Amino acid sequence: MIDPLNQRAERLTVQFEIHRGDFRLAVDLELPGQGVTGVVGPSGCGKTSLLRAVAGLDRVEGGRLVLGDQIWQSPTGFRPTHKRRLGYVFQEASLFEHLSVRANLEYGWRRIPARERRLSPETLTQWLNLGPLFSRPVSALSGGERQRLAIGRALATSPDLLLMDEPLASLDPASKQAILPYLETLHDSLSIPVLYVSHAPEEVARLADHLVVMAPGRVLASGPLNQILTRTDLQLAQADDAAAVLTGIVDGHDDHYALTRVALDGGMLTLTRQSHRPGQRVRLRVAARDVSLTLSPSTDTSILNCLPVAVTGLTPHDASRITVQLNCGEQPLLARVTRKSADELRLVVGTRCYAQIKTAALL
Repeated sequence: MIDPLNQRAERLTVQFEIHRGDFRLAVDLELPGQGVTGVVGPSGCGKTSLLRAVAGLDRVEGGRLVLGDQIWQSPTGFRPTHKRRLGYVFQEASLFEHLSVRANLEYGWRRIPARERRLSPETLTQWLNLGPLFSRPVSALSGGERQRLAIGRALATSPDLLLMDEPLASLDPASKQAILPYLETLHDSLSIPVLYVSHAPEEVARLADHLVVMAPGRVLASGPLNQILTRTDLQLAQADDAAAVLTGIVDGHDDHYALTRVALDGGMLTLTRQSHRPGQRVRLRVAARDVSLTLSPSTDTSILNCLPVAVTGLTPHDASRITVQLNCGEQPLLARVTRKSADELRLVVGTRCYAQIKTAALL
């Protein structure tokens, strides 16, 4: 058995000109060879077309697709889908209803040579907690359980690339929250690249390391998650629910007040008591509307979190408000303040001040 943590490609190169009737999509991307790349954009912009072209399901003449040292498509060659080591998870699970849960999981695993198997059904059963489902027929599984099984079946082929097209879109909110921890386990355990299409900003913020933003027919931006989330030339940072994602380490807990401390490279955040152990890396979603600014740290306030920051940009949001780009240590942050407040604080690029964070959501 090959350790899946040690198998990685350096880059995923995707270059396509897709033409379908009146639809045109131009893509030229260099993506990380490991981790989750979120793909976002409005309906009809070409997200699914991109994944189908990557899978080889829709052949694109003259395209180029290279994963590490594997050339899957070039102007002179095309590797068909069945010869590409990839897994594909759709919005609907599309399980084999006539097979048992265990047989569904083992279907792909049995179809590849033993020497190429990197993920055993036992490992996937543990990661996705599929064991309790083995005694039940596929028809009796809930939507979330079906998707967990579909993900396990896709990974059982030991793919070099995993494609996920709105895998949680058909689930109710409770089922989504139940399956997200399993997706986080895969994020932490797999070394392969994952292309993850979603319309849910919180879902992408929780799982993605890299973000591709699409518009109809083209790619608007591609880069590390928080850099893209906080770019004010993109709609993500100008939306009413604009937010940044900060990464930190659990520093410890205050059991008396039921609080948890998270250390950032720019300071310390306190939030309601969490179950995470000290030393564990976590992500925090901080909405721009929950950040206020002050020129000096305040002590006579109910707001616990006050981080030193530097202003890196100011962009008008509407007639009365401004979106302020900030650096918290090495991590970008956003604040949404009134123009009046910005003028009274005399905010300009380079101003050093303090971000008072009313609340931060642990992702």
